[in-house]
Amino acid sequence: VQSGMPFSFYHGRTGVVFNVNRNALGVEVTKVVGNRQLRKRLHVNIAHLKKSRCNESFLKRIKENDQKKRDAKLQGQTVVCKRQPEGPKDMKIVQSTGEDVEVLAPLPFIENYF
Repeated sequence: VQSGMPFSFYHGRTGVVFNVNRNALGVEVTKVVGNRQLRKRLHVNIAHLKKSRCNESFLKRIKENDQKKRDAKLQGQTVVCKRQPEGPKDMKIVQSTGEDVEVLAPLPFIENYF
């Protein structure tokens, strides 16, 4: 069974488990080769794996939304669970005195024919 590190291309990749052994996991990873994606199956030692955390915020948001819906239903209200874009920042006015303003302009071009 597999005991070494996977090839460097697969470091940090996310895959799906297809097989479980005593001290290794079979992982299916996609690899771009030319113009297509291949599903590569490789066995990786458990010491070199960690569970993906990319889905945690999504699952957390689902639980929070379900709780909001339950609370709103008890109160007889409706709640909007859709995410809203942040939108533009608030307007700011910059105050300055006349001597603080510095105009930046390019230097004039000087032709040198040596």
